[in-house]
Amino acid sequence: MSNSTPATIEDVARIAEVSIATVSRAIHMPEKVAKSTRLKVNQAIAITGYTTNAMARSLRLGRSNMILVVAPDIGDPNFFSILAGLENEARAHGYGVLIGHTQNDAQRGLEYLKFFNSYQAAGLILFTGILPFGHQAATDSLPPSVGVFEPVFNGGIPYVGVDDVEGARKAVDLLISEGHRRIAFIGDSNTRLAYRRRRSGYEAGLAAAGIPLNRQLILDGDGTVESGRLALEQFFMRDDLPTAFMCVNDQTALGVSIGLKARGYDIPDHFSVTGFDDVPQASFMTPSLTTVRQPRTAIGKHAMALLLDMLSDRAASETEILLRPDLVVRNSVGPPPARR
Repeated sequence: MSNSTPATIEDVARIAEVSIATVSRAIHMPEKVAKSTRLKVNQAIAITGYTTNAMARSLRLGRSNMILVVAPDIGDPNFFSILAGLENEARAHGYGVLIGHTQNDAQRGLEYLKFFNSYQAAGLILFTGILPFGHQAATDSLPPSVGVFEPVFNGGIPYVGVDDVEGARKAVDLLISEGHRRIAFIGDSNTRLAYRRRRSGYEAGLAAAGIPLNRQLILDGDGTVESGRLALEQFFMRDDLPTAFMCVNDQTALGVSIGLKARGYDIPDHFSVTGFDDVPQASFMTPSLTTVRQPRTAIGKHAMALLLDMLSDRAASETEILLRPDLVVRNSVGPPPARR
């Protein structure tokens, strides 16, 4: 194809030796096209450099084929893996993705809803764990919406994420199996449902092992590196130390690890530390972090599939889809010093 002339769907059909309608189905409804035919169409697309433009198609059809993804922090290590799953599933069905970065500003979340008023977006994926400002008591006025990564605290919209209770239970069971009985939980929260669920898994693990719950070992946190470091300092100020730190996420675990090393302690010789998420830096920390892995790409795929069902006027098949987490055992966990 000429570099100055954009490829057309007709070019793709000609090279693939199929009809234009078949090319369109292969792009927008691949599940309805034979695998061999999809392969020929994809090869023709690669040869011609043909690209679909979801926004332009939306304008032609008088309806939007764009999905708005609203996230509080696109720098979160979990964001891009989930986004990949979202975008791949959307693209396979002829939809595009818009990203709204709120920077933890509720007003920005409200402003992004203008995309729906102007028909620039058809559905909403929420990473924020909270409905946009002004919709807390008006879920019915929202477009079709699905929450991911963080259950929506104040809204009754479908959610796709990891089983936080099971993941936390796996982490605490590992620590108990190593001989730990004084296990701190860092990251308790009254507003973040994922964190509350992880605490529930922690408590369930202790109860199953017959270990009494010690509320002095549970500290609040907002999931940041600094919150982990500050929680550690609280324990040292009390002079009432656990032997292991079960952290609500990997960032918190990083803060705890930094604080322990600054005080001259070794992990796991003196203390054991676990995280949750398995962000990329977890395997590069020293020592590498034992953590709970979220199937992030799969979460994105399932969330988008659920939203697309809703956009097809089908009721949400499930109000909550929880994928199973995996415990990733690395080098930050060992027996307490007394057991060595």
